[in-house]
Amino acid sequence: MSAAGTAEVPARGILGWMLFDWAAQPFFTVVTTFIFGPYFVSRMTADPVSAQATWSNTATIASVIIAILSPVLGSIADQSGSRKPWIAFFAVIKIISLSLLWTAAPGSPVIVPVILIILATVSAEFSVVFNDSMMPRLVTPQTVGRISNIAWGLGYLGGIIVLIAVVTLLAANPETGMTLIGRPPLFGLDPVTGEDARITGPISALWYFVFILPMFFFTPDATKGKPFREAVRTGLSELGNTLGELRARAGLARFLIGRMIYQDGVNGLLVLGGVFAAAMFQWSTMEIGLYGIILNVVAIFGCLVAGSIDRRFGSKFTVLLSLVLLIVATFGIISTGPGYTFFGIIDLSAMSTPGIFGTAAEKTYILFGVLIGLAFGPVQASSRSYLARSVPPKEAGRYFGIYALSGRVTSFMATLSFSMLTYWTGSPRVGMASILIYLGGGFVVLLATPYPAVSSPTTSQK
Repeated sequence: MSAAGTAEVPARGILGWMLFDWAAQPFFTVVTTFIFGPYFVSRMTADPVSAQATWSNTATIASVIIAILSPVLGSIADQSGSRKPWIAFFAVIKIISLSLLWTAAPGSPVIVPVILIILATVSAEFSVVFNDSMMPRLVTPQTVGRISNIAWGLGYLGGIIVLIAVVTLLAANPETGMTLIGRPPLFGLDPVTGEDARITGPISALWYFVFILPMFFFTPDATKGKPFREAVRTGLSELGNTLGELRARAGLARFLIGRMIYQDGVNGLLVLGGVFAAAMFQWSTMEIGLYGIILNVVAIFGCLVAGSIDRRFGSKFTVLLSLVLLIVATFGIISTGPGYTFFGIIDLSAMSTPGIFGTAAEKTYILFGVLIGLAFGPVQASSRSYLARSVPPKEAGRYFGIYALSGRVTSFMATLSFSMLTYWTGSPRVGMASILIYLGGGFVVLLATPYPAVSSPTTSQK
C-alpha cells in the first residue's frame, strides 16, 4: 500500500507534513466559521437574513470552482511529481487574499470580501489536495489513521490558539470597549468598525506563512516528473481514465459517492453553524469566539480519541460513529430557540442570567455544539485515512483529486439548499434542516461500502 513507511521518512518529515493542518486551520476557524463569517452576517451589513444567504452563496461559488478543478490538478500532480511547488503557488494567493480582508469595513461593498473569501477558500482547498496526496508515501497503512487524526487534532489546536488570542486580546465588547480579560484590545482595535473581526484575515495569513515552512524544509516530496505541459496533457488524459476505472472499482465509487453526500452536510455545518448562532442569539465577536473555543477544545479531544478508535475498529466505523453524532447535533440545533428545545417539547427558561450565554437556550445550543466538536474532525480525518488505505501511492494524486471532487462537486447543494429555503421561508432554521438530508444520506451509502474501498469489488476485506 505505502511505498514509504515511517521508518524510511524522518520524524521531522512526518511532523512537517502534520504541521500543514496546524498552519491551515486558523483560516477555517477564525475567518470562515467563528469570527469573520459571523461579523460579515451580523455587523457588516444591516440585513442579517440577506447576509446569511450571501455568505452561503459565497461558499457555493467557491465549492463549484473547487469541484471542477480539484481532480484535474490531482491528476496533473501525479504526472508532474512534486507537490510543493503547487502548494507554494496557492499559498501566495491565499496569503494575499486573507491579508486584504482588513479592508472589509461595515458599510463597504460586500463584493470585495466575497471575492477575497472565494480566492482564499479555493486556494486553501487546492493546497489540501496536494498535501493529502503526499500522505500514502509518508506513512504505512497501519499508522495512517492515527497520523491523520493527530494531524487534524493539531489543526484544531492551532485554530484554538489563534481563536483564544482573538477573543482575549483583540475582540472587545462594543459597549464596554474591553476584551474578555478586561483589557483594551491590542493595537487600539475598534470593535464598532469591526476591526476585531477584520484583523483575523491578516493574522491567519501570517500564521499560515510561518507554519507551512517546516513542510517545505523537512518533508520529502516526490521526485520531479514530466515537464509542466506534458504533465497537464497526460494528467487530463489520466483523469478520464480514472473516472472510467471507477466503474470497475465499485468499492471506491461507493465510498466517493457516500463521502460526497455526507461531506455536503459537514461543509454546511462548518460554513453556516457559527453564523446561524450569531444571527439567532445576536452574539458578539467575543461570544461567538468563546463558542468556537469550546468546539475546538472538544475537537482536539475528539481527534485524539478517534485516532485510537480508527486504529482498533477502522476508518469506516469511525466515520459512521461521527455521522451519528453530527445528525443528533444538527437536529438539536435546529430544534432549539429562545425558550425551548426539541421544537417546544421541552420548555426552557426565557430568563437571562448575567454574563455570557445567559439564556437556557444558548447553553443548550452549546451542548449540541459539543457533539459537533467531537465529530467534525474525526469524520474528515478518518475519511482521509479511509482513502489512503484504499489506493496505491502512485495513484494518490488523482484519487485525492477525485476525493476533493467528491467533497465539493455537490457541496454547493447544502449551502444552496440553505439559501433557497431561507429565501422562500424567511427562516434560517428551515434552511439548516436541509443538512440532515445530506448527513443521513451519506451514512446510508457508507453502510454498504466495503472497507478498505478496494480497487476491485471482488477483493474487499472487512
